[in-house]
Amino acid sequence: MSSDWIEDAPLLRRLDEPTRALLREAAIRKQIPRGSVLFRPGDACVHFPLIASGTVRVQRVTESGREIVLYRVSNNETCILTTASLLSDDAYSAEGVAETDVTAYIVPADRFAALMNASADFRALVFDGYSRRIATLMSRIEEIVCTRINVRLAERLLALRGADNRISVTQQALAADLGTAREVVGRTLKSFERSGWVKLSRGGAEITNAGALRALCDAERD
Repeated sequence: MSSDWIEDAPLLRRLDEPTRALLREAAIRKQIPRGSVLFRPGDACVHFPLIASGTVRVQRVTESGREIVLYRVSNNETCILTTASLLSDDAYSAEGVAETDVTAYIVPADRFAALMNASADFRALVFDGYSRRIATLMSRIEEIVCTRINVRLAERLLALRGADNRISVTQQALAADLGTAREVVGRTLKSFERSGWVKLSRGGAEITNAGALRALCDAERD
């Protein structure tokens, strides 16, 4: 890794040198521990974060207390809620949580506005990230509406499994990822277990028949 954090970020390499200089001067490096809440609904947006490492989970909590993960922000990505809040001067409408330890470069709101006014390259970066994230969010909504929960759960289990086929994640976290209730995830996992596809344990599971889970996913796509 070089000493220049901008050069290390693919998202920022296309910026011209004057914009890079403004960004270096404006940004403040910050270490954010895992589990920290970066923003909550109703909070004013006072900075624009550029993630250098780690992942931030952006989620909504319904009136009934159900968590729904909207998207995640990692390095080389921007947060559309932050962008929207800064551009419209509106408060946040969701919650952002550090899913891992995060290193971020924080650009204060006034410096963000100055960069947007001064640099066409920076504006293009912000709006390109915004449009790509909107497309991803629309795909997620379509997935939640159109794809059966057993298929989505099978896909998520396969994505999360480690080298030993173990999955260390709670049913509540799976439900938030999939936009459904914990009870629905629990029932579906139990049906997978009865079929011999997974073995459930406290705080996680073990995949015992990955081929069957993949076949379920493939059948949905055909």
